[in-house]
Amino acid sequence: MTFWRKSVDGRTAILYLLPSVILFSVFVFYPMFRTIYLSFFLTDQNGTPAINVGFENYLYLLGSSEFQNSMKATGLFVFYTVPLTIILALFFALLANEKLKGVGFFRTMYSSTMGISVAASSVIWLFMFNPSIGMFNRLLSLFTIQQVQWLLDPEWALISVSISTIWMNIGFSFLILLGGLQNIDEHLYESARIDGAGYLYRLRRITLPMLSPTLFFIITISLINSFQTFGQIDILTKGGPSQSTNLIVYSIYREAFINYQFGTASAQAVILFIIILVVTILQFKLGERRVHYQ
Repeated sequence: MTFWRKSVDGRTAILYLLPSVILFSVFVFYPMFRTIYLSFFLTDQNGTPAINVGFENYLYLLGSSEFQNSMKATGLFVFYTVPLTIILALFFALLANEKLKGVGFFRTMYSSTMGISVAASSVIWLFMFNPSIGMFNRLLSLFTIQQVQWLLDPEWALISVSISTIWMNIGFSFLILLGGLQNIDEHLYESARIDGAGYLYRLRRITLPMLSPTLFFIITISLINSFQTFGQIDILTKGGPSQSTNLIVYSIYREAFINYQFGTASAQAVILFIIILVVTILQFKLGERRVHYQ
């Protein structure tokens, strides 16, 4: 009887899990294994495997200056966007967590970027970066500073895209960090105030340790998302100028759907997967040691 009950419970659990298993199999596992399979082939324009070349696609990418530039641009983009996004979101969350009159308005403003799509945001930034009518060059002209070709100069293009990306991502990070701040027990702050602890001491000894699980989550998600950035690159620069903003995801898109080289595009996708996997594992191995769980 006990065995039969366990068997029925097991079949019931499988039935509940079956829709998720089917969805993951169709939209995650099959594409992943198909990509790995295609990375070992040269394909025709329809993506059909033609010639098995083994690891030649990977060796070609590792020796390709274009792929190396793409990896360098991706690394710089992650370095520019992730730390600044986290720092600014934390700063705004600390401000919005104060019990002040009208603070709800600022909470809405800080998180409002979540309600704007990447496409709409990129079009807005495209106008702001315009060298003739853009807001930034208008401001520079007021101070008699030489105008900048924000999206046309290889030295400024990646920085410009990074600025727009920080603005787009800051709303989500702010909202998650604000939720983490509001979950901290207020009695801890009251005890610290009674003992004469100042704001910076409370921030260092109470706020950041208690917020560390939320920070760990945000840093991990931000790292993964930054490696997968595509929309703003496609709208703002299309990988240019001089491939200075040719991030690896855009490079995969261009290789597959413009050059019709699905084999090398799949190899790039596998390399990107390995990079994200390694970064995530290192984040869990090194970053989780500093996390203080309540």
